Amino acid sequence: MSAVTITILMIITAYLAGSISSAILVCKLRGLPDPRTEGSGNPGATNVLRIGGASSAALVLFFDMLKGAAPSYCSYLLGQDAVSLGLIAIAACLGHIYPLFFNFQGGKGVATAFGAMAPIGGDLAAMLIITWLVFVIITRYSSLAAILTAILAPVYTWWLDERFVIPVAMLSLLIVIRHKDNIKRLRVGEESKLSRKKKQAN
Repeated sequence: MSAVTITILMIITAYLAGSISSAILVCKLRGLPDPRTEGSGNPGATNVLRIGGASSAALVLFFDMLKGAAPSYCSYLLGQDAVSLGLIAIAACLGHIYPLFFNFQGGKGVATAFGAMAPIGGDLAAMLIITWLVFVIITRYSSLAAILTAILAPVYTWWLDERFVIPVAMLSLLIVIRHKDNIKRLRVGEESKLSRKKKQAN
């Protein structure tokens, strides 16, 4: 099987994996409202935190990262080059953003993108998580923290393992583009700050 064929198959696999919406499934399993119609309307970990609490959000975050990490790591083991790895990782993110199985209504793709970067090394994964947490604590804006972490990700990668700068930069650009509406709201002071809504007892 040629390298091009493997790349195409992995792109398709990554997109299908990304199309599995962790937020929607976790909310259904836990009897929570549909994240597409509650809170910010974004089916991602941050919105699940608002409507369902920390444990539900943690599950969503884990599985969103996993569906980015698994295709990327498998592709690396199959010997894919840097550009192909970037395309495969982007495919997983596009699956999350435009999920085939959920009427193409997805989230921002941040956790999936960071998950795709994580196999580069535990040190990079830790730096991304710490950077995001620090910016969230300082600003209370999840979107701003994601944007700033994405901008710094290629810098971290260049420092740790420059072979993967190109795919990480591709993912970072996708994250920033996906947050264009958040950037507009941040500029005019209309972006919602991160808050946790406690689940009300039935």
